[in-house]
Amino acid sequence: MLATWRNDSASHENSFDLILKPPESFSDNKETAIFNVTHVAAAAINSFMTTKFTGAGGFNNSGSVFSSDIVQALYDTSNLTRRIDNLATSMTNNIREQDDHMSGPAHGVAWTNETYVHVRWGWFAFPASLILVSSLFLLAVILETSYRDVLIWKSSNLALLFHGRGLHLSSPSGQPVSQLSAMTSRARNIEAELLQTPEGGWKLKQEGE
Repeated sequence: MLATWRNDSASHENSFDLILKPPESFSDNKETAIFNVTHVAAAAINSFMTTKFTGAGGFNNSGSVFSSDIVQALYDTSNLTRRIDNLATSMTNNIREQDDHMSGPAHGVAWTNETYVHVRWGWFAFPASLILVSSLFLLAVILETSYRDVLIWKSSNLALLFHGRGLHLSSPSGQPVSQLSAMTSRARNIEAELLQTPEGGWKLKQEGE
């Protein structure tokens, strides 16, 4: 709701539509600043307001006595003007939400919210640089390991067991085992035990040595 306007001197007759024309300062478009309320709708609103807002209330020896909850709500409010304004706004919103096939289109300017995103590219500098440097480092590692024929052992412990200090496991032919797949296959047929050395340390020894 962009603006409100009221006409305290407006009157309504049952057989005529209610024409409301705000002052020229109310709208920039003078042709659309005329609001028409059909006599049927005006009569219905008039009947509703007369029925619901007519009543009495007060207090007696037994407590408060009001003819309706609406009358009591008007009596209990500390700001009658604000309460009536809220009522008018609620009625307006309810009328606008009704799917009335008898109502015609409303010509005018409709406002809506639109979201805009402002990108601050400076904040992307560090993560973008980090991704670029990491990618270059990964590429350099791939090329260097490929050039030097580095074996792919990853995090396997078999590489330490087959080539570690003090324990040299080999294939049945006596050749060193370097490929991870070959070490895995060879480890299935090897039995070893952990023994204490004369110096007080511990050594993993292959059975049969």
